[in-house]
Amino acid sequence: MVRGRNITEITHFILLGFSDLPKILTLLFTVFLLVYITTVTLNLCLIMLIKIDSHLHTPMYFFLSNLSFIDICYVTTTVPKMLSGFYQEQLTVTVVGCAVQYFFFALMGLSESCVMTAMAYDRYAAICNPLLYSSVMSPTVCLWTVLGCYLAAFSGSIAQLSAILRLYFCGPNIIYHFFCDIPQVLNLSCNDAFISRVILAIVTMIFGVTNALLITISYVYIVLSILKIASGKGRSKAFNTCASHLTAVSLFYISSVVIYLSSGTGSSSTINRFGSVFYAVLVPMMNPLIYSLRNKEIKDALKKLPNKRRHC
Repeated sequence: MVRGRNITEITHFILLGFSDLPKILTLLFTVFLLVYITTVTLNLCLIMLIKIDSHLHTPMYFFLSNLSFIDICYVTTTVPKMLSGFYQEQLTVTVVGCAVQYFFFALMGLSESCVMTAMAYDRYAAICNPLLYSSVMSPTVCLWTVLGCYLAAFSGSIAQLSAILRLYFCGPNIIYHFFCDIPQVLNLSCNDAFISRVILAIVTMIFGVTNALLITISYVYIVLSILKIASGKGRSKAFNTCASHLTAVSLFYISSVVIYLSSGTGSSSTINRFGSVFYAVLVPMMNPLIYSLRNKEIKDALKKLPNKRRHC
């Protein structure tokens, strides 16, 4: 019983996943498994490449290696659990387990947002203040910046965790999603979720809106500085150093905003689930590709690998 009411408290949720789509279940399992393996492999390779090539020991690649680490953790918070439930009759998770899963999912998502902001500032310092770049973005500053990103993300995740743990659930207990996303969990609450929604809105404002605003301001100054460069070759080189990051940021923020807005407008659960696949599963796989395909330094480092192996 809960709080003196004749209501039985729910202790487990049922994650629907994609079990309501039996005709394409095998296809989905295969695709998600391949995507997960590819994501982990690509990001690990990028981390190792940055580690072994001394030419990549710069602030930009230090942040990029942290972004790759975050992406591995980010996709691991949801996909293995989802894959384990494909051929189970019911994929259940405790309420506490659900809260913990969302805590780590939020931790990685907020960390990614903060690191992307740090990367935007790094590009701003490199292009707008090149003479002061080495002092402004010293190794110590970079290390403390990344630690600050993780600590800030941890505080935001703790706030969201507390928002979930203050709720109680008495049924229904089916989450029409492949992981414990907070909009779906809030909708199942039997007590007033107003305070929890306020906490979620505050965290969204602090991290989502603030980071997006800081990134936008950084790129306004970057574009203005690039336009002042006299040679077309110089402008092209400066733009190319930012294009990959701007692409990754756009994919991350636009996909997240679209899905969370649609989840609040009563869109079908199928649309929300497949839409969430984009920012929760596909974006972590696409990031190393985005940063590698148009990056001359990464390509050069890859070309040097065979020679380094011969010297070993």
